[in-house]
Amino acid sequence: MRAQSQIQRTLGEAAAIERVAAILSREQFDSRGAVGRRVCAEFDFRDHRGRPQLAGCLKALRSLEQSQERIVLPAAAGPRPGGEAAPLAAGVALAGTLPERYEQVQGLVIEAVSDRAGRAVWNTLIANEHRQGLTTFAGAQMRYLVGSAHGWLGALGFAAAALRLAARERWMGWSDAQRRQHLDLVVGLSRFLIRGGCANLASHVLGQVLRRLPQDFRQRYGYSPWLVETFCEAGQAGTSLRAANFVRIGTTAGRGRQDRAKLRAAGVKSIYMYELRRDWRRRLGVPWVDPAPRLEAGAGLDAAHWAQNEFGGAQLGDKRLTARLVRSAALLAEYPGRALSANVRSDAAAVDGYYRLIEQPEQTEVTAESILAAHRERSIQRLRGQRTVLCIQDGSDLNFATRPGCEGLEVIGRNQTRSKTLGLHLHLTLAVNEKGLPLGVLRCAFGTPAQGGKSRRWIDGYRDIGAVAQELTRKTRVIAVMDREGDFFELFDAQRQAGRVEILVRAQHDRKLEGQGDKLFAKLAGGPPDGQIEVEIAGLTERPKASRKPARAARVKRLAACELRYRRVRLPATRKGAEPVELAGVHVVESAAPEGEQPVQWYLLTSLPVGTAEAAAEIVRHYLQRWRVEDFFRVLKSGCRVEHLAFRSADRLQRAIAINSVIAWRIMLMTLLGREVPECEAGLMFSDHELGFLSDYGAKFGLGGPANLGAAVQLVAHLGGYRNRKHDPDPGHQIMWHGYSTLTSATLGHQVAMESVHRRALEGQT
Repeated sequence: MRAQSQIQRTLGEAAAIERVAAILSREQFDSRGAVGRRVCAEFDFRDHRGRPQLAGCLKALRSLEQSQERIVLPAAAGPRPGGEAAPLAAGVALAGTLPERYEQVQGLVIEAVSDRAGRAVWNTLIANEHRQGLTTFAGAQMRYLVGSAHGWLGALGFAAAALRLAARERWMGWSDAQRRQHLDLVVGLSRFLIRGGCANLASHVLGQVLRRLPQDFRQRYGYSPWLVETFCEAGQAGTSLRAANFVRIGTTAGRGRQDRAKLRAAGVKSIYMYELRRDWRRRLGVPWVDPAPRLEAGAGLDAAHWAQNEFGGAQLGDKRLTARLVRSAALLAEYPGRALSANVRSDAAAVDGYYRLIEQPEQTEVTAESILAAHRERSIQRLRGQRTVLCIQDGSDLNFATRPGCEGLEVIGRNQTRSKTLGLHLHLTLAVNEKGLPLGVLRCAFGTPAQGGKSRRWIDGYRDIGAVAQELTRKTRVIAVMDREGDFFELFDAQRQAGRVEILVRAQHDRKLEGQGDKLFAKLAGGPPDGQIEVEIAGLTERPKASRKPARAARVKRLAACELRYRRVRLPATRKGAEPVELAGVHVVESAAPEGEQPVQWYLLTSLPVGTAEAAAEIVRHYLQRWRVEDFFRVLKSGCRVEHLAFRSADRLQRAIAINSVIAWRIMLMTLLGREVPECEAGLMFSDHELGFLSDYGAKFGLGGPANLGAAVQLVAHLGGYRNRKHDPDPGHQIMWHGYSTLTSATLGHQVAMESVHRRALEGQT
């Protein structure tokens, strides 16, 4: 296997510079091309067909000329006659209307661009119709035109791969030395354009081109590439790429090839790879790497490592900012809801570093999305190990009315005097498993979208869940769960078009059903019950009326016996030209509520098949997990106290909220893991120092030691005020965040005391 020449690296060495300088001083050259050919011969810079690598050599020589006074090249010649083929002024028209499916396309043909006329057509299509327009290709390159009896249908262009991509290097498993030697075996699909809306044409064309690409490369360059890489912008599903068997392997850092100033020039994109040779790993001599790694729910979340694991992969444009994020998150999590300066382990450098991180200028890579990105990737890895994943969407207003000077806040409400209340609306997606164990925060979106208003939040959130589902195998069933705000036709229509993610919504509107003569609620509630189910109703304490919060009566915790009914329903279209949507409806109503209590009654709509009473009961159990997101917002607001953040702009608040969202998720997970898997090792969530204190604390008060995770969580709850009396429920999230804050301080004191005892013992021995 021939390695590609390392021209830039070779000519940058001191000995090579001396050799080039000597050639230029003793020999005469009438052009830069002549210098390049001489240097190629001197250093044996040749491609796979034995031809001089003139273009790469001249590029390296121009760099040397700029950095080395001794390297002086002949004056550059003017542009070659003819130059690049200019786009056609008249454009490229189609002959009539395209068929609806690719099978109906007549005379479909793929042509490699080999002459100036073909290049002019290719340039015209890309310049006029590709969203990124024309670009200068680097390295070995191939261009194709897609022709037919209907005219030119598209254009594709391949060029050199990206010099470095962290996600690609992890997936390939090669070393830096191997990458430098063999990068030419990876070719980039730089431009891909298919005109019109002909179904499946894009994936069909792409498949044809990929099958002929190795041979075309060999004929032109004397070798065949092994892999193809390409990119997909945020918000695009990459459907055609997946249909052509491309595999998504991760995301970019958000900078383009020409972005030398590390500005946010390109945006974060998904990276896709295609294997032209199945045996490329063996030929390259690299180990197999799992392209879709999995994580257990609690893996890597111990106190010593969790922040590095959940934030360490954040691409913030500077490794120092990422390190600052990791340290800040770890310190903030030790005392949830308190300022970082309240942590005795945070010195002045840590505090200053945190504020510099949060107070980055607006035009920066430090955004709420980039802060959350690494946690999102690990959350997807946790999702891969599940049979069913519930992605719960919900929104909550964060009140910052006490900071009227904060820039960028929106109006989230008005009081009785019509005065505006300023704040931020947070629309969030929390992923949980069937038992309600939180697997991660997938998305934090702020504000109201410019187009579509409030309903757009839910559609954007649903499509983002669809993007997550593309990272999972079909063995994992993904269900988007929403409350009554998600009950609108456009969302159901979006699910019908996408299909990969099922939907489960509590109905709000009593619609008249399409072609059935009934209204929704009467249709679902009518007839004898199809089954029975017991639903646990959580208790509530009485709450008086407060600012922007209505009064709430107390409610006793109970197990409600409910009747269950299910029906197929057709919802009428509310969008012109759309077809009605057919869904399953499930009705659950409490048979006999206690006196003075409102009976439980829900109308649920789902795209999942419901053909039995057990299937309907499963739908209800899935919907019951929706309250996990309510718990999450409570931990975020009351435990992490995000509404007390005092930054001066909405951007800064969003960054801090993103960090605290992951902290809130970990608090919830710690609480629930102690209930669901109490037999796990306590070291899953706690450090050795924390377990050392808990052991002594349990012994002192007769509570037993932290023998496993469940026992350790019980001890933390005891620190937070939990007494585990006979009729006490399991410790909740509020108990746990109070207990964990106490644990942090107590562990520090315990550690200092133990070190002091050890030091005195050593002094006594001497």
